[in-house]
Amino acid sequence: MTEEIPERVRPAVVDDVPAVKAVTDAAYRHYIERIGVVPQPMETDHAANVAAGKVFVTGEPVDGLVVIEAFAGHLFLDSIAVRPGAHGTGVGRRLLRFVEARARELGLGEIRLYTNALMWENRRIYPKYGYEVVERRVDGPYDRIHYRKRLD
Repeated sequence: MTEEIPERVRPAVVDDVPAVKAVTDAAYRHYIERIGVVPQPMETDHAANVAAGKVFVTGEPVDGLVVIEAFAGHLFLDSIAVRPGAHGTGVGRRLLRFVEARARELGLGEIRLYTNALMWENRRIYPKYGYEVVERRVDGPYDRIHYRKRLD
């Protein structure tokens, strides 16, 4: 079976906002019952994030996205979302590679992210890509596992 590779990862534009919301909602909706609250990425102001240059998308139509923000010394991966129908096609891997490349391009030596402790799928995925657990912390209604990946 040949892996489908999305064309590229590009900055999201205002016309992408509906797709960014739709892909994010589709990717996170199933967690609502499990974690007992609406996942934070679903409540994000997608238009503001796109306008701020934090959102990057892949696929035509959009089938995956990342929301990232640069800080002193690290790139924060705020969220990653892949349309459920695109799971297993390499979209997530492509996005994680993009995040690493972007951090390097910005001269940042580390990527940080967190995931809800009950999102066990993510807790299995991130270590496979070189992320290590830093801490577990409760932030309001969210029980989060914080990760980092140091880049060469």
